[in-house]
Amino acid sequence: MTHTFNRLPAVSADPAEEEELAARQRHLDIRGIVGQLRELRVRSLQTRQRIGRPPKLPSRKALENVLEGLAAALFPNRLGAPELTDEGLDYYVGHTLDLHLRALYHEVRRELRFAANLAPESHAENARAAEIIEAFAASLPRVRALLDTDIAAAYQGDPAARSVDEVLVCYPGINAITYHRLAHELYKLDVPLVARIIAEIAHSNTGIDIHPGASIGGSFFIDHGTGVVIGETAIIGERVRIYQAVTLGAKRFPVDEHGNLIKGGARHPTVEDDVVIYAGATILGRITIGRGSSIGGSVWLTKSVPEHSNITQALVRSDEFDAGGGI
Repeated sequence: MTHTFNRLPAVSADPAEEEELAARQRHLDIRGIVGQLRELRVRSLQTRQRIGRPPKLPSRKALENVLEGLAAALFPNRLGAPELTDEGLDYYVGHTLDLHLRALYHEVRRELRFAANLAPESHAENARAAEIIEAFAASLPRVRALLDTDIAAAYQGDPAARSVDEVLVCYPGINAITYHRLAHELYKLDVPLVARIIAEIAHSNTGIDIHPGASIGGSFFIDHGTGVVIGETAIIGERVRIYQAVTLGAKRFPVDEHGNLIKGGARHPTVEDDVVIYAGATILGRITIGRGSSIGGSVWLTKSVPEHSNITQALVRSDEFDAGGGI
């Protein structure tokens, strides 16, 4: 059966063109398309061994609002409401935290229900979500202290930076590491989907792709940042500086006897303290970049290097990678 549309507003002064458009709209088989899409949804649910309507996923839009609120609570003088006074600062921080932690609780609860495919009400999952939010909230002072070291590293490491306030509000690397440090806490609390959504919000905003599982020490500085990729099992030490288009990725992706990708496993680099990695460098596999080393621009590196190494393109021979390596 066909479905009849209301006529759209005219897009042309030509009556013949308008009539042709209206005729095409009248013959669109919307009901048939809806039926086909329903069949595909049912088939997808059967493939995933889910019965009935699946639980709702965490909302990206809600998490975007949560992130803005948490950033404002962490840095109220610069990211908070513009009319704040010293007398009202603590009240604002408390109110903002209460509001956005409540919102985060609902998104965490959605992930827990989705993971377990639970009925709409589950007191056990509600209690677990509350525990996660309590632990996450307790981590916020530590996150703020780490971010202070990141901001200081950016200011000290970039001669173009005129103030730490400029670094906080303008630098994409600070935006990315702020969201990462929040996402990493949630990842450690076993809500990886919420954490991954937060990471992808940062990725969309900055062009910097940091998996929430990556462990990153203090005083971390990403200069410029666009195109940076840091994988899930990467470990980064203290006072590390990297530039745009750097990849800390996996060299290869092993599969099982059935050809299925083997999930998990340490597969990304370890970067020790005081390392600098220049633009376009690609570092792959579970290798170690020794303390105090410098990795030159556009270097392709798949082998560990000792402390205080200075690696340039001229020193690195080509190496093979396979099965989707380089991600």
